[in-house]
Amino acid sequence: MSGDKPIELPSEAELAEMSRDELVRLGTKMDGVELVHYEERFPVPGTRAERRAERIVALWFVVSALSGLAFLGVFLFWPWQYEAPHTDGHLLHVLYNPLIGLFLGLSVVALGVAALLYTKKFIPEELAVQQRHDGPSAQVDRATLVAELADAGERSGIARRSLIKRTAGLGAGVLGLGVAAVPLGALIKNPHADSETKNSLWHTGWKAEKGEKVYLRRHTGNFHEVSLVRPEDVEPGGFETVFPFRESEREDDHALVAALKRADAPVMLIRMRPNQAVTKRSGQEDFNYGDLYAYSKICTHLGCPTSLFEQQTGLLLCPCHQSQFDVFEYAKPRFGPATRPLPQLPITVDEDGYLVARSDFIEAVGPAFWERKS
Repeated sequence: MSGDKPIELPSEAELAEMSRDELVRLGTKMDGVELVHYEERFPVPGTRAERRAERIVALWFVVSALSGLAFLGVFLFWPWQYEAPHTDGHLLHVLYNPLIGLFLGLSVVALGVAALLYTKKFIPEELAVQQRHDGPSAQVDRATLVAELADAGERSGIARRSLIKRTAGLGAGVLGLGVAAVPLGALIKNPHADSETKNSLWHTGWKAEKGEKVYLRRHTGNFHEVSLVRPEDVEPGGFETVFPFRESEREDDHALVAALKRADAPVMLIRMRPNQAVTKRSGQEDFNYGDLYAYSKICTHLGCPTSLFEQQTGLLLCPCHQSQFDVFEYAKPRFGPATRPLPQLPITVDEDGYLVARSDFIEAVGPAFWERKS
């Protein structure tokens, strides 16, 4: 309590019988609060000006709700898959991220504008001076505080403005659904529904379909150019990033681009120097072709690209968290947070002298997930 004169506190029985207004006056007095100025925004309720202000606030809540619904619609149903330039679906693909940002941002902004407008137009204008005091709050302080908060809510007029309450609930609720959709959206689709296809977690774009040969293709910078790799293209001690290619994709611009953009597609093709001793992983002794070894480029820690190769030490480095993999010993992790070797792609050469994948990886690439046992 504060003030020069002690305040006579009511008993528990008297406290229970006091009205909310009496509790409010008692609480302000105990807290040493002096109300210097108090003025209702609309002293006469139900005026045209008040109804107009209410409709303006409600309009902003409706804008927030509609923007939140638009965000959910775009997030869940908009065609987000990549479409090559100059194709029919390219414009829709390009608009996906901007529309998500626009509608989510507009929903948040509109909700904030509505709250600010309500405060400015309906919360009573008051000026109070309060003396500072020390010590914990007593039971009577807590009771009067609850009364003050309830009184502030009633004086704000929110209880009798059903239009604003409904639109505020709608706007905040839809925005909440939109926020929840971001982390939960990835859980709507079962990642194991088609576990035997190349689009599952267990397989990659290197999985052969209908017996079709899968070549090793380099990326020249032109998404639509097909440049296949021969063993002599890689110098001893050198490496190259390669991607899967099928002859059925040669005239399909979308497939050519998609193969280069798949997160599980990049493979590091490394040619060991002559007489380099290499320790092979058990069960994978024939996965290499001569001195050519192909390892997934996706770090087994968090999926970053292991793009840095030290020729002398044989270490593949992940630039994100500094994991190091020893290609002289089946890409075994030597340093950093990664705990599993990089998966090795079994390769060979076809009758035309081009490098091809003998099969898909025999284990899932990239970071671990719940169903993975190792």
